[in-house]
Amino acid sequence: MSRHVAIVTDSTAYLPSRTMERHGITAVPLTVVLGDRALEEGTEISTRSLAQALQKRRPVTTSRPSPEVFAETYRKVAESGAEGIVSLHLSAELSGTYDAAVLAAREAPVPVRVVDTGMIAMALGFCALAAAEAAETGGTVDEAVAAAEKRATAMSAYFYVDTLDYLRRGGRIGTAQALLGSALSVKPLLQLNDGRIEPLEKVRTASKAIARLEEIAADRAGGAQVDIAVHHLAATDRATALADRLRARVPGLVDLHVSEVGAVIGAHTGPGLLGVVVSLR
Repeated sequence: MSRHVAIVTDSTAYLPSRTMERHGITAVPLTVVLGDRALEEGTEISTRSLAQALQKRRPVTTSRPSPEVFAETYRKVAESGAEGIVSLHLSAELSGTYDAAVLAAREAPVPVRVVDTGMIAMALGFCALAAAEAAETGGTVDEAVAAAEKRATAMSAYFYVDTLDYLRRGGRIGTAQALLGSALSVKPLLQLNDGRIEPLEKVRTASKAIARLEEIAADRAGGAQVDIAVHHLAATDRATALADRLRARVPGLVDLHVSEVGAVIGAHTGPGLLGVVVSLR
């Protein structure tokens, strides 16, 4: 890595490995605890194994990276030639990852700006890409941070889950607590708002909920130039079909990514997740 400013993120950005390599982005892994085993996301646990564990109702929890892991990452990145680091992470409302990065940044050998993007999944990934593109054109740490924050302000993330039970178990639904009870018998649509997962709508059937998810995403895109990511967990056919429909109805679509979420987000959403991230350029 020879870039003046390096970009670090975490494994919940779910960026394709080739994209990360091309832009020199480093991802620090979060951990999934399956029974009594702590496994790094992306290398030590597959989404298939996770989905099977959830379906069998095995205990699954998640854990942030330690400050020591971040410190080692910053040291290696600095040794590779970076004179400054922008460290972009998932919402601090959902994880302690940001706090761990802040602690490590204090002792880093080069200046580190740690940013709570307020995002998850490819909403975080698009922020990391914006920062990397700014750095590639000679941008400073401040300019890379500004590029990421600008992208974040034009980002929307919506998702459908088969049940709120997994989010309830993990304590990640915030104000969506109001949906519990009656909502567990319907199909909830959720959104990311100010870094928190909040209720958007309640729909009676899965097919109607997915159709509504598509409509909301297309309306948000409007006629602007946008990048879109479609995420899923153990729902490949649904995700592919949704992506195809969005490709046909969003005139300003630039890039479209379809990917399965990793084990950390999957542990809190459960199989059947469909998510759409709309990122205005």
